[in-house]
Parts: sequence; structure tokens; C-alpha cells
Amino acid sequence: MLINILLPYKEKFSKNKASSVSLTVANNLQFSKYKKQIRVFGHNLKDPMYKDNFVGIENSWNFLKSKNENIAQEMCKAINNDQNIRQLIEIHNRPYLVNKIYSKIKGTNLITLFLHNDPLEMKGSFSINDRKKLLLRLDKIFCVSNYIKKRFLDGIKDDLDKVVVLYNGVIRSQKVMPKKLKQIIYVGRIVKEKGVDLFVEAIKEIYKDFKDWNFKIIGTPRLGINKLDQFSRKIKHDFESLGERAEMLGFVNSEDLRHIMSETSVIVIPSKWNEPFGLVAAEAMSNGIAIVSSNSGGLPEIISNNGILIDQINSKKISKNLKQILSNTSMLKELQKKSWENFNFDSKKISSILDDHRKELFFKN
Repeated sequence: MLINILLPYKEKFSKNKASSVSLTVANNLQFSKYKKQIRVFGHNLKDPMYKDNFVGIENSWNFLKSKNENIAQEMCKAINNDQNIRQLIEIHNRPYLVNKIYSKIKGTNLITLFLHNDPLEMKGSFSINDRKKLLLRLDKIFCVSNYIKKRFLDGIKDDLDKVVVLYNGVIRSQKVMPKKLKQIIYVGRIVKEKGVDLFVEAIKEIYKDFKDWNFKIIGTPRLGINKLDQFSRKIKHDFESLGERAEMLGFVNSEDLRHIMSETSVIVIPSKWNEPFGLVAAEAMSNGIAIVSSNSGGLPEIISNNGILIDQINSKKISKNLKQILSNTSMLKELQKKSWENFNFDSKKISSILDDHRKELFFKN
């Protein structure tokens, strides 16, 4: 039994540059009982996580073949070189590669697809016909939330058992809820759809009234790259103009981010778009952080009664809720307690569920 994981080309499978897809794969790999039988295919890096499992693929200069197709082709070659072993292929977030891989591999291998984003906005799963073809080709489709599952099944009534929800997992490093500082943070890309501008406007409303609180923005326009664009430069200027208690940190590596989150009291997740899952929310819960969030996409599935969900989010609604929390210590403590106690996205548990699906596929087919 061999398990082959295909990452999108843009994913950086390294400790300090990993996005949510790479982090999820790495966390599942860490706790998998099949760890020694797993290969992760991605574009070549100097410092990949899990070097014994990672297969780095160099860029192809063939203009007729995309970078994603190049990695997929090299993975298929490796699979076909081991035809005596039945193998499982796990494709992450690239539905258009399914048919290409299906046509290239030999033998009775199994193929699954992991959807981390809205399938109705992805090449290879736009239309109902696209998604019906995927159901014919694939042995299982994993969705990061019920919201994504519902989107995939929009207009489809067949093969519903093939489509399952598997939440992203987070590693909780503390055994007891850490002590908190008077600190409110935003964590995410510095782009309009994430609502970071709403966060800045909300903090402007409360900054002078809560003089013993600090405020931080953590992130960049593009993951792992500290270069700012016009929008993010304006965000930095407007935010830091409030005073020394407001700071935009830019890119922060995973270890430093865990430390910052462990001592944070409140996090704001002001997404304007429908978040497929919301890994930041799960990480916040693992640290016992009170959450103020937009009520959209997959976020309500994570947060539920562990935080404050805002319909049709705007800066006024954010500032109103923040004022209420910061002015009421018992409410703040209760939200933090619920966040800590109701955390249900432990990577070890999620990895075990995934391994059960893998085992079922091998013995069923």
C-alpha cells in the first residue's frame, strides 16, 4: 500500500511558508499510521517538511504543460514504476487534473480529491457535468466543510456517499488554556476579501477608549512574502497611524504565530467572502481565544456558540461587539472558556478519521 499526495504547484511545503493546504497535509501526515507509506509530491524546495516523505519536482520548461500538470505527470511516472503495489492518489484542490491522472496511471489504483475551496469557482468542477464526471472517476471526495460539500452537490442527486466532510486539523500545543494579554489580533492575507480594512476601521472606533489594549495585524498580501502592494501599504499606514499600540507585523513564521496566538484575548475574522473552512478560527479555538467573526461560508460550523457571529459584517458591527466584550470581563472569560472547551479539530483525531477512510477504500475496492 502506497499513498501519493499531490499538492498544487503554488503550495510551499515548508515550515515557515506553508499555507492552509500544506499545513493540513503536514498535520495529517504527522499522526498518520501510514506515515512510512506516504509520498508528498510538490514543487521542489530547499527546506521541505518531512524530507523522507517529500518528493520535490523541478519546473518544466515545456510551454504546452502547466506547472501543476508537470508535477502530476512526474507523480504518475513514479506510480507506474511501482505497478506491483496498489496505490492511493490524493489530489488536493486541483479537480481539473483528475481526468489527466486517471488516463495516465496503470493498474487498479484509487483516486480521491480534497476540496479546500469553492468547487464552483475551480477549473474542472465549475459545472454540474464537470462534477458528475468527477464522481464517476473518483473513489471519494473530501470537503473541508459542509458548506463546500453543499456547493459541490449543487444540482446533483447521485453518488452522495462518495462526498464526505473532513475538517482541517490543528495541533494544540498547550494542555491548559494559556494566560492572556489584553491583545486583539487579525490574522490572514492583507486583501480586501478578507475584510482587514473593516478590522482597521473598527479598531479606530475603540482605540482611544481602551488604552490598556494592544492591536496587531499579522499577514501579507501573499503568503510568506513581506512585499506590500498599494492596498496593504494603505492598511499599514492607516492602522499604525493610530499609535504605538497598533502594529502590523507582516509575515510571521508558524512558531512565532503560535506564541502570539497563545497570549491573545480576542481575534477578529472579518471575511467578506465565504470562507471554505477557516483554519484561523480553529487555531484560535485551540488557544482559547474569544472570536468575533463574519457569519459566512464554513465559519459558522467552526465557531457556533464559541464566539460572536455577525451577519452582513461591517466595521460598525465589529466595533460594537468589541466594545461589549472589552467592557465585560465575565463575557470575555466565558467566550474564551467556550472556545477552549469546544475545540474539536485536533489533528490527531482528524488524521485518524482520514486513515479510516483510506483503509475502507483499500479493503472495499
